[in-house]
Amino acid sequence: MKEIKLNNNVMMPQVGIGTFLLEPNDAYNSVLNALKMGYRLIDTANAYRNEKAVGRAIKDSGIERKDIFVSTKLWPSEYENENAVDETLKRLNLDYIDLLFIHQPTRNWRHGYEALIKAYKEGKIRSIGVSNFEGEYILDLFKEYDILPQVIQVEFYPQEELREIIGKNDIKIMSWYPLGGKGMTKDLLENDVVVSLANKYHKDPAQIVLKWHTQMGFIVIPGSKNVNHIKENINIFDFELSIEDMALMATLNNGKRRYTRTDEALENFLNWKIPYEK
Repeated sequence: MKEIKLNNNVMMPQVGIGTFLLEPNDAYNSVLNALKMGYRLIDTANAYRNEKAVGRAIKDSGIERKDIFVSTKLWPSEYENENAVDETLKRLNLDYIDLLFIHQPTRNWRHGYEALIKAYKEGKIRSIGVSNFEGEYILDLFKEYDILPQVIQVEFYPQEELREIIGKNDIKIMSWYPLGGKGMTKDLLENDVVVSLANKYHKDPAQIVLKWHTQMGFIVIPGSKNVNHIKENINIFDFELSIEDMALMATLNNGKRRYTRTDEALENFLNWKIPYEK
């Protein structure tokens, strides 16, 4: 598995399995199958309500803890809970987390970020992340804190300005929904450019898209409960897209966002109390 070095010298696998929208049983099966297939990066979150299942899969895999990179996220309603990190560790049944994000830039995000800094200094987490922190939010974070994140998880298209801002501090991008996301995966994977490149390289369209992301230097966490898809998504390290074909893939950036943040949504996020898995 190819790894990339974060700005604190922690090594992180570049391809992982995501668990967004997976019910606990599906998350358990997907993670266990992924680990058996060679995945070593697992991504979950408080809000996904499957952290316990992910932890069970990690334990049942029989793989040494040090060989698995686990990322998860604190939800806004947990930012001011002084026990949030310990409770997350308990749900995962882990002694430490490799990468912990704050999930959304709600008005109390500073409480969450300071909780991450504290956990980082205490050795409970190895790396700090922020999710959906484009624009004013990442700029404010840079102004107010000396300890900066190692990873930012965002929808990639279109993020040229963000790349320029974070590049100065070597903050890595983790792409959520790298294969298009809900309602858009079909359009992306059936795009003429993607299909033509899939035929050229004798790969599936999804593999072409994921390869583009990784050659751009991004971390990808495609989620699936389909065993064949899980297997295909990691099988992207036996070929390289040419410079010309990378440029072709870049033309898919039409400037449209799949996710538009609103103040109302952020307030709803802050007030949502998670019905955790029992």
